[in-house]
Amino acid sequence: MSRREREISQEDVRAAAKAAAAEVRAAAKEAAAEVRAAASAYARERKDERIAEVVEGLRSRRSAAPAEQSIWVRPAPGARRARLTREEIARAALALADAEGLEAVSMRRVAATLDAGTMSLYHYVRTKAELIELMGDEMMAEVLVAPGELPPDWRSALRAIATRTVATFRAHPWAIEQPPSTPGPNALRHFDQCLEAVAGLEIDIPARIEIIAMIDDYAFGFALREAQDAAERAAQSESWLDAIAFYIDSQIATRRFPHLEEIARGAPSTRTAMEQIDRLMHDQERFARGLECLLDGIALDLERRGVAAGAPPRG
Repeated sequence: MSRREREISQEDVRAAAKAAAAEVRAAAKEAAAEVRAAASAYARERKDERIAEVVEGLRSRRSAAPAEQSIWVRPAPGARRARLTREEIARAALALADAEGLEAVSMRRVAATLDAGTMSLYHYVRTKAELIELMGDEMMAEVLVAPGELPPDWRSALRAIATRTVATFRAHPWAIEQPPSTPGPNALRHFDQCLEAVAGLEIDIPARIEIIAMIDDYAFGFALREAQDAAERAAQSESWLDAIAFYIDSQIATRRFPHLEEIARGAPSTRTAMEQIDRLMHDQERFARGLECLLDGIALDLERRGVAAGAPPRG
């Protein structure tokens, strides 16, 4: 290679290196710009969240009268300003809680689901507590028996209401530990429907409410037990029955648990006995059987008191 060729070759290398350096600088500049843009967007988002948190905190600490604090006594935004409705907000929040749990529900997440700004949501709902109130009442709409479909006799009517109650909590298991603190319109309709169910019984109002409370306590308690059990089972390993059976066998050996020993000895093994009990406890028909026993007891008590059970008056 001649001297001239070597000089040309070196110039080409320098030119290529210079071009490569320019490309690196341009790429670095572009990457830096993207990082700054992302950081700016994140900062704006965090700023909105901090503002929203401050607004919610201030509103939560307002010293208004209890009636003024309730979302149910405050008119919904007028049609001229409202782009959303309380029902739409509640349904979006419900869907989010059903998919990811109640802890995933925030004003920002709900606003994003509705394609709305976080701050704009405060036009409809002042605090997260109010949002949960909306969610609870929207859920209570699922408990209601459709108009005109409530059975005419008290027993069938209470059975229908209790069955819908448990079905609703099964659909929204997170709600069992977050009941609304203030009854909304659907919660009041539910209570009114319960009163309609027992309106034909010739007993005083306190006695009617006591019957309603018995059914409600059973349905709510069953749903609570079921939800807690599901959470426990989700955290257990596949060998949990083996561990329980081993522990029970060690206790049976002390001869201090004769009835438990009877159950264990009545099966091929203690583990088999525990599996049988587990299947019984998770039988989907167990709620219905328990409800019939409770209704039988109420009916027997009414019969002993000579209470007539006519059909409830229809409005």
